[in-house]
Amino acid sequence: MTLYTLRNSHGVEVKITNYGATITSIIIPDEHGELSNVVCGFDSMDGYLSAAYQSNAPYFGCTVGRYASRIKDGRFTLNDEIYHLEVNDGSNHLHGGKIGFDKRVWRVQTSGNSITQALTMNLISDHMDEGYPGQAKIKVSFALNDQNELSISYFAEVDRATPLSLTNHSYFNLSGFENTIHQHELLIASTKVLEPDETNVPVGPIRSVTGTAEDLSQGRLLSSSLQSLNTGFEHYYLFNHPIGELSKVATIKDTEGDLKLDILTTEPGALLYTGYFTSDELRRESGDQFGRYRGICFETSRYPNGPNIAGSPMSISSPDRPYQSKTVYQFSMRPSL
Repeated sequence: MTLYTLRNSHGVEVKITNYGATITSIIIPDEHGELSNVVCGFDSMDGYLSAAYQSNAPYFGCTVGRYASRIKDGRFTLNDEIYHLEVNDGSNHLHGGKIGFDKRVWRVQTSGNSITQALTMNLISDHMDEGYPGQAKIKVSFALNDQNELSISYFAEVDRATPLSLTNHSYFNLSGFENTIHQHELLIASTKVLEPDETNVPVGPIRSVTGTAEDLSQGRLLSSSLQSLNTGFEHYYLFNHPIGELSKVATIKDTEGDLKLDILTTEPGALLYTGYFTSDELRRESGDQFGRYRGICFETSRYPNGPNIAGSPMSISSPDRPYQSKTVYQFSMRPSL
């Protein structure tokens, strides 16, 4: 297991380990050169392997697969055959199962330098891995440019039809964890969510959130929404842009600081999670405090439970339709807004 660093000319650093193709830190300098780490993670493997982290399983910064989010009852039907997946979240399958992509050691393609601006990782998931049919050859590429854009591109070839939905599970706190996310303003280009069932699996129908605490389409301070939601956000928002077209879908601002994050994606939607169930025991070695409402996780992906939802777009990949996806995180300081 190795830690790699992406670095640009402005001093932005992104650290990624091949354990789980995981972003462990994103360090952003402000206009005075002060450094802030804006994602949940640890500086050594001990944090990821600790009992506190393993029992809470917040998936800090990892690449999730084969299928992001939940699949109801750990089962789906494909080509008239029923498949049973590993169940690891009550009665449901979550984030690829008990040994998902987040717990694998990925093979790394680099130029041989530990400090670079681009990095590609590969993984082979065999037929019936965690219950999924077919072999999948996965490639995830990370790139950091001098416009302070971190791009993550996903590609997969499969030898038979199989569900695929990949995402990165980073939690962002633009205050550098000096504060909770209550004073973050969040705008999402959507007014529609997938309705979940009693076990929190999106099953449909599509519900409008216009005019509710869940409506972030005009930008909203999270404190005003969180006071109305018992366990915060765990909502899958559907976007209106053409699927496969890279479009801006969300903006996060720290209203008490200078940092802004725009998120662009080709995906049909994203699951917004505000970390209600994240343990307050977890903190970085530097002392950065994680836990409830300490980070915003914005999981761009195919529909959760997509294999069981009629009309779910691109939830199934096949040999003649390989998996492709891209998400871009654009960081900027308030004076440039």
